[in-house]
Amino acid sequence: MTPSSPHILQPDSGPVRARHHLPVTASTALWGRLPCELDAPARTVDPGDEVTIDTVSHEGILEDQGRDPLAFFAGHGVDGEQVLKDAVELARSFEGRDPAADGPHVVTGPIRVRGAQPGDLLKMTVVETLPRVPYGIISNRHGRGALPGEFPRQPGTVSVFAELDPAEELASMAARAGGKPAVRFPVAPFLGIMGVAAAGDERPHSVPPGPHGGNLDIKLLTAGSALYLPVQVPGALAYVGDPHFAQGDGEVALTALEASLRVTVRFDVLGQAEAIERFGQLAGALGETTEYLIPTGLDPDLDEAMRRCVRAAISLLQARFGMDPEHALAYLSAATDFNISQVVDRVTGVHARIRVRDFGS
Repeated sequence: MTPSSPHILQPDSGPVRARHHLPVTASTALWGRLPCELDAPARTVDPGDEVTIDTVSHEGILEDQGRDPLAFFAGHGVDGEQVLKDAVELARSFEGRDPAADGPHVVTGPIRVRGAQPGDLLKMTVVETLPRVPYGIISNRHGRGALPGEFPRQPGTVSVFAELDPAEELASMAARAGGKPAVRFPVAPFLGIMGVAAAGDERPHSVPPGPHGGNLDIKLLTAGSALYLPVQVPGALAYVGDPHFAQGDGEVALTALEASLRVTVRFDVLGQAEAIERFGQLAGALGETTEYLIPTGLDPDLDEAMRRCVRAAISLLQARFGMDPEHALAYLSAATDFNISQVVDRVTGVHARIRVRDFGS
């Protein structure tokens, strides 16, 4: 790798932590769809291996932004050398994309993990998240977001530009259109999309999350965290995308602070017996940090997503800590926060934060 600006990680420059490096190109990524069982792996690794993966944010390359990141970001005062080459190349060369039918997200992968079989759990540990650029975009589009019909207040997409101060781990944006930066808030980079391939021959749309994981948008999944997913197909065929610098629970505008990351992820496999012993029978994604276990619930109806998350949390407490259902529900009511992951991805998400230290672990 050649030297690079400390704030720009072009595809051929900057630090690469892992022995395996997966760039994001038209041959190693999908745009708007997620891998399915028939997709060929972009890389094959062993359990326990780490992979450094380049991701590209969809903000700045989409059709309603001109599908020309050089011109789009120039409109926000970004010099051409500060725009990622792989983002430019993807916008120019990616074939087969139908913006009316496909989602917006670019996903890198899939990655085959040797030995992973349906019934197992794939553990994806986020080892490192490096911002590739010192800026990002927060967008609101008509018919979408938490307030469709109310926002945007004028025709067209509203894309708000934000600058990153890597040294202070803060982002800044203007408080009003055309104004100077006046609002500063913390950044905590994470991947909005982490998933495994779906069974069958149909690639899922990139927007709604599901049992495969996908567009979960759980902001707790920062460096040091892990996501467990039930393996759907041999080899798991894992992928990542939708990189964020920051997000508030709910993601009410439609997107959060979207910006490209270089991430390192470790892939481990838990056999079916070990997985059931540790977590019970998982029907969907489970997050883990040093502080929390994070069961999830998904459904187009937010009330039902909440109910599913509560049921998943009860089942987890039974399997992991031997609680009976009545005491598990009582504990959740007294001591666990249930957060809205997002309400903007067709399928809404709720996640719980179960404090591991409450159980002496």
